[in-house]
Amino acid sequence: MTQQSTTTDPQDPTTPEPVAHEPSPSGFVPPTHRQILTILGGLMIGMFLAALDQTIVATSIRTIGDDLNGLSLQAWVTTAYLLTATISTPLYGKLSDVYGRKPFYMLAISIFVLGSLLSGTATSMYELAIYRGLQGLGAGGLMSLAITILGDLVAPRERARYQAYFLAVFGTSSVLGPVIGGFFAGADTILGIAGWRWVFLINVPIGIVGVLVIWRVLHLPPLQRVEHRIDWPGALALILALVPLLVVAEQGRLWGWDSTKAVSCYALGVLGVVLFLLAERRAKADAILPLYLFKNRTFSVGAGANTVIGLGMFGGLATLPLYLQIVKGQSPTEAGLTLIPFTVGIMSGSVIAGQTTSRTGRYKIFPVLGTMLMVVGAVVFSRVSADTHLPFVFGASILFGLGLGFTMQPLVLAVQNAVPVRDMGVATSSSLFFRQMGGTLGTAIFLSVLFSTVKDNIADAFARLAKTPAFQAALNDPNVMSEPHNALVGKILQGKAKLDLDNSSFIGHLDDRLARPFLEGFAQSTDTVMVLTAIALVIGVVLAFMLPELPLRNVSGIQGRMDDDHARSAGPQGVTAVGGTATVVAQADQDARVNPGPGPHPAGPDGSQAASSDRQ
Repeated sequence: MTQQSTTTDPQDPTTPEPVAHEPSPSGFVPPTHRQILTILGGLMIGMFLAALDQTIVATSIRTIGDDLNGLSLQAWVTTAYLLTATISTPLYGKLSDVYGRKPFYMLAISIFVLGSLLSGTATSMYELAIYRGLQGLGAGGLMSLAITILGDLVAPRERARYQAYFLAVFGTSSVLGPVIGGFFAGADTILGIAGWRWVFLINVPIGIVGVLVIWRVLHLPPLQRVEHRIDWPGALALILALVPLLVVAEQGRLWGWDSTKAVSCYALGVLGVVLFLLAERRAKADAILPLYLFKNRTFSVGAGANTVIGLGMFGGLATLPLYLQIVKGQSPTEAGLTLIPFTVGIMSGSVIAGQTTSRTGRYKIFPVLGTMLMVVGAVVFSRVSADTHLPFVFGASILFGLGLGFTMQPLVLAVQNAVPVRDMGVATSSSLFFRQMGGTLGTAIFLSVLFSTVKDNIADAFARLAKTPAFQAALNDPNVMSEPHNALVGKILQGKAKLDLDNSSFIGHLDDRLARPFLEGFAQSTDTVMVLTAIALVIGVVLAFMLPELPLRNVSGIQGRMDDDHARSAGPQGVTAVGGTATVVAQADQDARVNPGPGPHPAGPDGSQAASSDRQ
């Protein structure tokens, strides 16, 4: 008990952080701030590649499809990447928990670089879809393992501050992606190679640098090996569950949500989910996604909140670039630049949340405030019209981005802090997995709503504006109607042609008076989507209030695991050497939470103790 006077009290989140060189029972010395920043440099290269790839390809996909004579197949290029990235995310988390982070992170970057190189040499859209699938296999580990490695190196109290760097990378890539993608897609050749191919080839030198940096600077101490079985049945069941569900989410709008193809995907997906749950129940601690983690209230609430936030973020914001390009007439590059305030909001929110959490140890307030701000931002966005000025869009973007910055990393931090340190990898990757699934679901739902309502809204706008003097003057002007795109509007009004919005580029060529119904129709559908986004995010607010706030650990993940190994190897005789009390050994064995006195117990293998600690 002699050490109790020098140990921090976890019940008081404002307790100062232990000094960096304070020895742990295992003798592990945490890395210095400078060493952490060096390692972060390598991790952020990988995250930058994954985040940039999503926006840079979206900007240039039309050019790519035209050059490869397969524009109608562009959806499969996106779907292939999404499928493999989503499926591989939890696999990386679990395998890295068992075999170590560094080899799998280097493997993820290497696979991504190989997929990028092959994508840059594709000669058909079918080849590109296959190579993009290979890229996705690497991308699934880039972001989740980067956040997990940070958790290994830094205690939760300090981790919140460093995670702001990751969100800065995410925000920067969201701005640079459209700009770089537009530049490459607009260049005929660069160094004798077709411009669009550099969308993928640019990843190769950056990725090689990332591998070299991680190989050189990331040195994690070896941990005790524990025998594990690889959960192959669970992996196969997960593939069976996700592939059809993700495919129908991407293709359902084109197939029809009640078509034979869609219904078949629903049935296969449900069957896969059932088989996955049975496989995970049988695998127990060896499962890809251990079911006992859901008995931990923080993990289960965090999973729900991440799903809703992904739905709101990816789904709702998928419509904003369309609004800017179709209604406001911006190019993809201009639309990306217009959303810079959104990035500023994310970065500001993440810095504020990280610094405050590091100083006070409090984190729950940020998901609560963040989800509220996202609701407000979505409501403000729902007021846009064809005449909305850009400063209004800037203001709404800052609100929404600030909410995301307050929410995204604190939720991951809460989950990492609540689960046993040996499950931190799978818990982190699962959080990102649920966010990705929410984003996929939201994108499918909201884009379906947008395109299923826009024709009726355009028709209503035509009925309202067709009799106005300005519209009639345009219809009766021979010079105006001699232009083919304007003439098409006349044919649509006469019932001689159907409205086809699969290619909306003709709207930008219309006379302003004739284009007005299209602009108002798209703006009204955007408003509908943002109202639905706000309603969905209200659920996120409720879940944020339900999130337990546990004392943040004062040790890093790697130190917790090493102390755990030390306690296991010492056995009953090692109690005094480890910490002077049996409580310390018990805590190190399961949760590595510094807690010398009576208090909440960490999660055991069945998660029952985690539930009790979450309730306090």
